Amino acid sequence: MTQAMFVPCAQGVEALLAAELQAITGQAAQAARGGAWAEGDLAAAMRINLECRLGQRVLWPLAQGPYRDENELYALARRVAWDEWITPEQTLRVDVSAQRSPLRSLNFAALRVKDAVCDALREACGARPSVDTRHPTLPLVLFLDATQARLYADTSGEALFKRGWRDARGGSQAVKGEAPLKETLAAAMLAAAGWAGRAEDGPLLDPFCGAGTIAIEAAQLACGIAPGLQRRFAFERQLPFAPLRATWQQMKRAAQARVHAPTVPIFAGDVSFRMTDFAARNAAQAGVAHAIEFKTADALQRLPPAPAGTLLMNPPYGERIEPKGQGQGGNRNLARAAREGFDDGAEAAAFFAALASHWKRHYADWTAWCLSPEPRLPSLMRLKETRRVPMYNGGIECRLFRFDLVTGSNRAPR
Repeated sequence: MTQAMFVPCAQGVEALLAAELQAITGQAAQAARGGAWAEGDLAAAMRINLECRLGQRVLWPLAQGPYRDENELYALARRVAWDEWITPEQTLRVDVSAQRSPLRSLNFAALRVKDAVCDALREACGARPSVDTRHPTLPLVLFLDATQARLYADTSGEALFKRGWRDARGGSQAVKGEAPLKETLAAAMLAAAGWAGRAEDGPLLDPFCGAGTIAIEAAQLACGIAPGLQRRFAFERQLPFAPLRATWQQMKRAAQARVHAPTVPIFAGDVSFRMTDFAARNAAQAGVAHAIEFKTADALQRLPPAPAGTLLMNPPYGERIEPKGQGQGGNRNLARAAREGFDDGAEAAAFFAALASHWKRHYADWTAWCLSPEPRLPSLMRLKETRRVPMYNGGIECRLFRFDLVTGSNRAPR
């Protein structure tokens, strides 16, 4: 049974995701708004869940068609053979996403789809499944536009950015005040930079590592660790996948056999010892502590760990940058101000100008990639970007800027 699966992703990542899906499945994939389509069977769905770094979840199509009201959504859902997907002893949840839908209540739309599943199971089995809003056996996703409805089974369960290492144990509980970068965005930054953990990609350094997400994602690439190897998926309890349990175990064993020593050096650190220690503990939880060299250091003073390589970073944003002169930071350490929050826009501008000056003095032959919501970042740094890639960090519109560093040059016009 081959279907066109939909794999949603963050806005701006669609083309990168399509290329990744094609590499995973060996079949053509097509970028679409908010995700990509991939052709494949149930085994391909399992493989995408295991191997995909950029997607948010893997959605298996169940039914689609026109609708005008909730009753037609009920009829659409009744076309599915639900007893082939779920038993009365299992659980479900229905999530609805809509754009220009004429319906007044998305909650009622979800309720009607749930009713269709329960009615079908009651007729087929004499009992109905229960609803579990946290960890359902069968999460369902309903997409509505102005006239069309599409119903999917979510084969992932928890979103794919949850790689299985960031939990409340082993030191990976979030440090107070830290908003970790999602693993899928870190993977998108690496993909946009063309850094895949190969020896020819050269060393990678994140001098603002925070929770360590970029470095950990890079290290898993460099060690050949599949992103889903440490977690479980909803499909493992869904009926259509039951005959494929041996295939799934074989996939995981093959993925484990591909793990190897890191092929390229990875460096990371933060001005805060607390954050560097936090990131190091996260790396241990992710199984890549041996692949990353952490160092507590001021980004404005840290010397390059290799003659050439890639700088990839998501520096703290602070306030929106509005240069007003020399700033109000006094003797306050600018890198620590970046971590703790800038006092004003002038302080932020002074920090990025100092960072660019440090790069031009010490990081010739490196390539820097910097994720920022500030569109004027290149002019503030007096560096000419050679590429800018639109990306979203949650709901924040950002750009991933590329700077090819050359000593004392590469300056943007005043």
